Amino acid sequence: MFSTGTKQHLYVNQPELIKELKQHKSLDLGKPSYLSKARRPILGNGVIKANGHHWALQKKLIAPHFFPLQVKGMVGLMEECTTTMIRTWEQRLAEESQGGVAEFMVDQDLKDLSIDIISRVFFGSSYYLGKTICKKLRAMEETLAKPSLLFGLPYLGFLPTQGRRKTWRLEKEVEALILNVVKGRQEDAGKYSKDLLQMILERASTDIELQQDKHKMERFMVDTCTNIHFAGYETIVSSASWTLMLLALHPEWQQRVRSEIIETCGDHIPSMSLDWDKLSQFKNLGNAILESLRLYAPSAVIAREAFADIKLDGGDSNGNNFVVPKGVHIWSFVPLLHRDPENWGPDANEFNPERFRGGISEACKHPQAYIPFGYGTRLCLGQSFAMLQLKLVLCLLLSRFSFSVSPNYRHSPVYKMLLMPQHGMRLLVEKV
Repeated sequence: MFSTGTKQHLYVNQPELIKELKQHKSLDLGKPSYLSKARRPILGNGVIKANGHHWALQKKLIAPHFFPLQVKGMVGLMEECTTTMIRTWEQRLAEESQGGVAEFMVDQDLKDLSIDIISRVFFGSSYYLGKTICKKLRAMEETLAKPSLLFGLPYLGFLPTQGRRKTWRLEKEVEALILNVVKGRQEDAGKYSKDLLQMILERASTDIELQQDKHKMERFMVDTCTNIHFAGYETIVSSASWTLMLLALHPEWQQRVRSEIIETCGDHIPSMSLDWDKLSQFKNLGNAILESLRLYAPSAVIAREAFADIKLDGGDSNGNNFVVPKGVHIWSFVPLLHRDPENWGPDANEFNPERFRGGISEACKHPQAYIPFGYGTRLCLGQSFAMLQLKLVLCLLLSRFSFSVSPNYRHSPVYKMLLMPQHGMRLLVEKV
């Protein structure tokens, strides 16, 4: 237990207790409201930060569109966007390379690719407007991410600082753009293809609660757009960047993954040749992604708040029941869980995708302590979408290029042990 001011926190690192939290289905356990205030301009009261009935309603409307069967139909758009980026890389190699090798800021290119994919999948024929919305959201995130001397001080959130004025302006612009798209879809629905925005809009139009309140309907659509962008963008860019970095640091594993791709698809993957079934055959690639998610999970902390007294079985080492009082905040630090030698073995800090050859259940003693996409009812709704995109993007990149760490790459001295980048993921890229 520890406290920050008047807030009481319970730090959880016992796998048995995490298992109980994962199995807890009550709406009395949700996201801490005070942590969401800083992200309110981006997330609103969307599915990422909402709680109780409002969260359950949004999950019911959004989750079905991210089931594996629906996600399979997005492969073509993902491949088309990735192929466009690959052509750009090949052109840059032809113009800038020395001896066939050039330095790329890989994470920046993956950011642009992720925006491209999200815009096409979510906005469809409104693609260019979707990219404008995504770029404004990125600008808002960068503004909010800047440190402030007023951070954490109460009653100062209303002060019109330069950063807040920019955030408020971008928030209004994003909301206006989204509502214009939604209004156009509502007025002439038959004119638009079945992109993700259209499908969610049609499903929401059947909900009685939203139909009775126009403002609530508009707020739901705005928050859904921004939440899907934020979750999809951050998770996929982080995971893809770290997987490429780790494979660059371990060329033997990079070659194993590439050989597997070539063996399955041939020396050259023709345009639009990949599908869900073929991607599922890449076991080495899948294991490398899982190991990357273990070492560098998209989120470092998982936080929950008890909105009522919660009873958990087997809360201590003796198997006694454990009660979390109302108002207590539960924290789990993911890097420590994923790097615990007692759970993962003496090589817990090393990159070893082979540990996942028998699946997650055989990779460690306590599989419930592997939580890259959250746990319990708050598990990431877009997990299938994220894993599909990661496999497809990495498959296409590794089949055409080899990667090694640039001598210009520098990690931040503060996070030296974690190899955190100081100025982006600088990798040397060579065509294979």
